[in-house]
Amino acid sequence: MLANHLQNGVETAKLIWSRLPNAEDASDAELDEDGVLRNDGFDGVESLDYEVIENYAYRQEQARRGKLYVWYYVGVKWFFALLIGIGTGFAAVLINISVENFAGWKYSWTFTIIQRSYVAGFIVYTSINLALVFSSVYIITQFAPAAAGSGIPEIKGYLNGIDTRGILLFRTLIGKVMAISYFDEIFGSIGSVGGGLALGKEGPLVHTGACIASLLGQGGSTKYHLSTRWLQVFKSDRDRRDLVTCGCAAGVAAAFRAPVGGVLFALEEVTSWWRSQLMWRVFFTSAVVAVVVRTAMGWCKTGNCGHFGSGGFIIWDLSDGQEDYSFAELLPMAIIGVIGGLLGALFNQLTLYITHWRRNYLHKKGNRVKIIEACLISVITSVISFGLPLFRKCSACPDSDASIECPRAPGMYGNYVNFFCTKENEYNDLATIFFNTQDDAIRNLFSAKTIHEYSAQSLLTFLVMFYGLAVVTFGTAVPAGQFVPGIMIGSTYGRLVGMFVVRLYEKLNIEEGTYALLGAASFLGGSMRMTVSLCVIMVEITNNLKLLPLIMLVLLISKAVGDAFNEGLYEEQARLRGIPLLESRPKNLMRKMTAKEACGNQKVCYFTRVVKVADVAAILRTNSHNGFPVVDQSRSGETMVIGLILRSHLLVLLQSKADFQHSPLAVDMRSQSIPIRHSLSDFVKPVSSKGLSISDIHLSPDDLEMYIDLAPFVNPSPYVVPEDMSLTKVYNLFRQLGLRHIFVVPRASRVIGMITRKDLIFEDNDDSGSVELQSTSVRGRHRGGNRVRTRNPDVGHPLLNGLLE
Repeated sequence: MLANHLQNGVETAKLIWSRLPNAEDASDAELDEDGVLRNDGFDGVESLDYEVIENYAYRQEQARRGKLYVWYYVGVKWFFALLIGIGTGFAAVLINISVENFAGWKYSWTFTIIQRSYVAGFIVYTSINLALVFSSVYIITQFAPAAAGSGIPEIKGYLNGIDTRGILLFRTLIGKVMAISYFDEIFGSIGSVGGGLALGKEGPLVHTGACIASLLGQGGSTKYHLSTRWLQVFKSDRDRRDLVTCGCAAGVAAAFRAPVGGVLFALEEVTSWWRSQLMWRVFFTSAVVAVVVRTAMGWCKTGNCGHFGSGGFIIWDLSDGQEDYSFAELLPMAIIGVIGGLLGALFNQLTLYITHWRRNYLHKKGNRVKIIEACLISVITSVISFGLPLFRKCSACPDSDASIECPRAPGMYGNYVNFFCTKENEYNDLATIFFNTQDDAIRNLFSAKTIHEYSAQSLLTFLVMFYGLAVVTFGTAVPAGQFVPGIMIGSTYGRLVGMFVVRLYEKLNIEEGTYALLGAASFLGGSMRMTVSLCVIMVEITNNLKLLPLIMLVLLISKAVGDAFNEGLYEEQARLRGIPLLESRPKNLMRKMTAKEACGNQKVCYFTRVVKVADVAAILRTNSHNGFPVVDQSRSGETMVIGLILRSHLLVLLQSKADFQHSPLAVDMRSQSIPIRHSLSDFVKPVSSKGLSISDIHLSPDDLEMYIDLAPFVNPSPYVVPEDMSLTKVYNLFRQLGLRHIFVVPRASRVIGMITRKDLIFEDNDDSGSVELQSTSVRGRHRGGNRVRTRNPDVGHPLLNGLLE
């Protein structure tokens, strides 16, 4: 028996030791080396306080503010929206120019060497890829673990109300940009899949925009001494959430040069709370990004961007493609949608299984294993992509379009790559896909007037190879997006279907590139389950509005097919990472449950209005709740809830000790001389950090015997629901308002009034003191045309002695 206890104790110690964080930074204490939450449950997750805490300090500060401050507050929001757009735009320009130059150098050196020896060219090709992959994964594992992956599931969780620590730090931003600048040029780009990993950069750009927005919202980084006090205007998670939303839209707008698509992406995919004022700022931010990127493109066209003049900015112009389509083509287009839904759902399921295995078994062995894994995948990808074109027969250059050079010059971008060909006027169609940057490879597949450029065998070979590599590569310790790889996968099988349609109908106006575009849209719809935003993004990047109905058709079909099997890619990955997202629709089971049943039989931890310091410290040590009800005695002696106080506010009060008092008597809230010892900035928690802990506070025995009056610090107007309200209604209220706590109370005994829509409509020139509430059911009777107002004797005399006055 003793031996069993000893063995259990040793195993428990090992388990605790394995869960200790490796990083020295406390902000990463809840993250593993991938930046993933350690706990598979939700215990290690902290929610964000999007609700306005209308306590005494808040009301006093609002009373002191005038119209000038309100204009300044709004002006700073717009100024930050401008800075977010400029910063994200410049980050995208830097990344894209780096992509083009690194890829251009690699291809130039490779094609120069293979003129003498293909073996030497392969060694150089693989060595460059391996060196850059190593630099990328080393930056992530050693500098910024939270920068691994796309970052979209974490940002979606943040905007849903979940704080994943470390995802918005300054070092995460630097690690993301640095890793992309070394990674995406060679191995993250899908067009140059022979150069590295089958991943994209749109997800990291969304994460980059969110990091820039978050840093601006908190006034910079205090850890790296890059903070400015005059920028520290936004004190609440609500304001920071709006800025992060602008950053997400800016990231998509910068990645695809699709400003409207960026706005819709933020609205449809990542954010859970929206309003018209936010729409304006998000739209403005995306417009600024578009201007910055357009300006950079004009500058690059003059030859200032190095190896490739265009800078690699995504835009696949299909304006010269298929002008019209017949009714008979709708069937193969619908088939493309079905294929996209099936392959997208399969992709989500396979990546879920592999990521789960990688996280639970492989990555637990340390950073060295992560580095070896990424480098091994890079070598395998280089071997496959360099070796497969060697087995393909070269084709003669077509004479249909003299404007397209065939074969293209060695090391340059475009169609028709001469690789392992015996004649000068031949090209290798499989090498044409491999030896290009990501933008140019997709542009080749989308290109019009290039019928028979690719053979069915080459497209099928590339589809199988790239699909498998994308599944295996997703989840490695590098910044990775799946939007552009999805476009490559979809465009490959879309062009295959287009080739079949051309041969079947034998019409001259059918373009294989049009079907490639529809295939790309179908796979993204089947994998990510986006509709409106994805449709607009595809139209913007192809510059062809005529294809809008066809894109809508394949998106609807692919999403419907994919939803029959599993959830979207980001939702699956968020669940795997332990991020408890509140989806847009409640579960069907909630319709049969009430709010009281959801609370369970757990006892509620609460504080009295005047509480002993020792009791506060004891409850905070024994409970992990983030909000506590505060109760007091009414005039009749009945216990009543007077508000909600947050754990973070209690910790600030305990640390400052300024509000400790010897007497257990309550403060008279009606007095006009109540000292204000705290400002709103004292209660602000740093963004994406652990914040203050009860273990950081040291209280002497004399401190523990003192008291605190919590009335000035409680939120006297928390959201309350009756105990018999259906859980569906509670869910919708909780999610749509972005709440963190809801009180469940017994059914009220009486009603003092009822507010209708009419009561909420005020004119700007109305005197607020003369406005009468037009309650529908608790309303005085009309006598002689004049309404007699009835007044409840308790109205105007709140429980907190004037706190609400």
